[in-house]
Amino acid sequence: MAKKAVATRHASKSRPTDRLLDVTVVVLDRGYASTAIAPIEIFHSAGVVWNWLHGETETPRFRVRTASVDGRKVNAAGSLSLAPDCAINDIRHTDIIFVAAPGWDERDQIAKKTPLVPWLRKWHARGAYIAAACSGVAYLAEAGLLDGHQATTHWGVADLYRQLYPKVRWRTEQFVTEDGRVFCSGGVYASIDLSLYLVEKFCGHEIALKVAKSLLLSMPRGRQSGYSVVQLSRPHSDEKIRQTEEYLQQHFDSDISIDHLAERAGMGPRNFIRRFKAATGRVPGAYVQTLRVSAAKELLETGTSSIQAVCAKIGYEDIGFFRNLFKRHTGMTPGEYRERFSQMSFDRGELIAGRVDA
Repeated sequence: MAKKAVATRHASKSRPTDRLLDVTVVVLDRGYASTAIAPIEIFHSAGVVWNWLHGETETPRFRVRTASVDGRKVNAAGSLSLAPDCAINDIRHTDIIFVAAPGWDERDQIAKKTPLVPWLRKWHARGAYIAAACSGVAYLAEAGLLDGHQATTHWGVADLYRQLYPKVRWRTEQFVTEDGRVFCSGGVYASIDLSLYLVEKFCGHEIALKVAKSLLLSMPRGRQSGYSVVQLSRPHSDEKIRQTEEYLQQHFDSDISIDHLAERAGMGPRNFIRRFKAATGRVPGAYVQTLRVSAAKELLETGTSSIQAVCAKIGYEDIGFFRNLFKRHTGMTPGEYRERFSQMSFDRGELIAGRVDA
């Protein structure tokens, strides 16, 4: 089972939607402007830039607004000023909230005594999806939204945050985590990974890939080894099964028996299979297959290894079995998937007056 890092738990089973979604990007004083600007541009580009390049009708997928705590402009790092659209309390509807990163000089008192914390708590209770970049994750932790859940942040503040928020299950080796309706990203430019991950979650893989190709970006990374995040499990509270999921996500390129997994979980094999399926919605074998196919997709999208090599890297010896499994999961053979998604290519290979003609 391949060592693809996956930091998703309590992942809600959202399906791609055609509804225009409202996004609120919260900008902070002395913060990193890129953690606000990159998400704004990525959300704005979904359904727009690729379509324009190909002469197709533009169909925006997100409506983006910016807000500061008090509605006043903020001074970002490097003497750059950002003028928000409104104050956070002016927001009357939002589907997604994206909190940018604050400055490092505030890290010892980050998220303290600010109306942003109860505001985030309120919107989460109303059903909004809450995301934060880099050190901005502390606002989510301060609001209690990460207690008992997985989260990541910049490695430079990881030890501090572990001390301040011991109830959080920190996975700081990850670029992106999703746990329930809360999303976190690692360092400053991991905000790009998180933004694309959200586009993929709400609009589907193809639209996210078009955004990435249009803006010359890589698809979301999951670990620093370059693997991406995958949604696997529905929300559940079975701690033994959570631990098993984490173990499988780290070792799914290996042959691991049910007996071994059951023994690690302190259960009999039949009871383990029953509890695993009840918690995740999948039997262990199907869960591992999903992990392996997701790893294969990443390798096909970003690498140049042969199909045989991809097959071996994710833990299969029989390439025929791998091809059939991959097609069952994706509707395409590995070769067809690579042909469609691996590299950015223009339909005619030429740019005419700033537009690519289909």
